[in-house]
Formats: sequence, C-alpha cells, structure tokens
Amino acid sequence: MSIVVDNLSKKYEEQVALDSISFKINKGEIVGFLGPNGAGKSTTMKILAGFIAPSSGEAIVNEQNVLTHPNEVKKSIGYLPENNPLYEEMYVREFLEFIAKIHKIKEHKKAVNEAIAKVKLEKESHKKIGQLSKGYQQRVGIAQAIIHDPSVLILDEPTTGLDPNQLDEIRNLIIDLGKTKTILLSTHIMQEVESICDRILVINNGKLVADDAITSEKSKTKAQTFEVEFDKEISLNKLQNISGVSKIEAKGKSWIISSEKENDLRLIISQFAAKNNLLILTLQKHSDNLEDIFKKLTQ
Repeated sequence: MSIVVDNLSKKYEEQVALDSISFKINKGEIVGFLGPNGAGKSTTMKILAGFIAPSSGEAIVNEQNVLTHPNEVKKSIGYLPENNPLYEEMYVREFLEFIAKIHKIKEHKKAVNEAIAKVKLEKESHKKIGQLSKGYQQRVGIAQAIIHDPSVLILDEPTTGLDPNQLDEIRNLIIDLGKTKTILLSTHIMQEVESICDRILVINNGKLVADDAITSEKSKTKAQTFEVEFDKEISLNKLQNISGVSKIEAKGKSWIISSEKENDLRLIISQFAAKNNLLILTLQKHSDNLEDIFKKLTQ
C-alpha cells in the first residue's frame, strides 16, 4: 500500500479543515482527488508531503508515518504544490541541480538530465524559468518533483491555467509517469480525471464523501435520461403526461427526458409516442458524467 490515511483531522482553532477522513491508495494507482475550493484537498496533500502536521489521525506513505519518520517520507514523495513555486531568475538546469543537491543526489547532473528528458524540456533547458510559458513552467515543477525518483507523486492542480495543447501534453506526461509511480492528483477538470485516473476520492467540507472506481461511481445512479426527437412538434404540457417522468428539458428539436424510477424509460416513451401518433426519429441514452456526479456529491 503506497498511502494509508486513517481518521485524519486538521483544525485551525475553531475551523475544521479535515474531519476524520480515511482512505488507502495501492501501488501504481492514479487517483483523482476532487472537491470544491476549501474542501480540504490541499490540506490533505500538505500533510502527506510533510509540510503541515495533522491535529489527529495517521498518514502513512510507503509504510512510514509522516510524523515519526518525516525524512523517509519526503525521500519517497515528489510534491508539486498548487502555486508551483519556482525561482524565475534561475536557469532551468541551474534550478534542477539546486533541487538535486538538496536531495543529496550523488550523480546530480545525471539526475537532472534524466528529469529533463522525462518531461521533454531539452529545448528549453538553457532558458531562465521566468522566460518559459506556463506549460513549460509546469514541466519544470514536475521535473523537480521527480528528480529524486520518488515512488509516490502528489500533484496539486498541475494543469491550472494551461491552454488545450499544454493540457494534453501535461496529461500525457502524467499518464506516462503513472506507469511506474503512484499518483494522487488534485484537479477541478473532470475530463482530466476521466482520461487519467483509475479511481476518485471526493472530499466536501472536510469529509470524504466518495471513494470508488470511476466506472463504479457512474453506475450507482438510478436515474434514467434519454434524448428523444419526434417527427412532429409536441408541447411540453403534453410530454408531462408521460408516466414517471421527473424532468423534461428542450434541446433544439429534441427533448431530454429523465426518470428516477426503475421502469424502462425507453418502453414508456415508445408507448407514449404510439398513443399520440408520433414517430421516434432518435432515442439516445444519457449517462451521468463525472461532473454531474461531482455536483450531486458536493452540493
């Protein structure tokens, strides 16, 4: 087990930032850590990385307690904070050599070259960090997180502020790193989680409200939603006569029809169409995406 969090809490005077959360992350997993702003994500990550101490509970990384063995934990973790603090007046190689020496890496030049190659920074490595685009600065941040070859990566909002091309590049980099490392990834971009992660943890108001595989979490909802287009115009009032329907929305020439009941909504819509002399041109099922699930869990 790479990470074990057991009844972890953090209080700032009267404010409860974390309220007895528990979860485990297996070796080799890429786990999305989701939640609204202020939910406790960054606090959890800072505790795991050894930057702040918990008020109670345990955080264990690679079988080492973050409180009793902080140095051992820091050796096995690569951490990219949300604001990606970099020395912008330093050159890329100069900065990474500085980080390598902090980690007391004997062959620090070799470690720098390997980190630069992994994040594909070769063409930019001769520049000052302040001259780089936001995407390349994020690569520098990831390079400093992996330079000591940690087995666990903690990435807090690594793609914030990137353009679509930069997003794809950083996502592919994270997927590639996930082949050999355990990754805990905080992000607000649901598409990113669906494309990168094996599993999600959702935190809200300091409490863990979901811990499941993405596909499993999607399958939990009982609601049925279909988009249907008929061959004739029909009023909303008439559609509201469909048995068991909980919500109806217009979408161009189509209608989005939802039901919370377990009866097959396709059959109900078909029966309604036949009764009203309507021909169904399209009938397509809509499943909850991760954004819908996130909203339900955190509202």
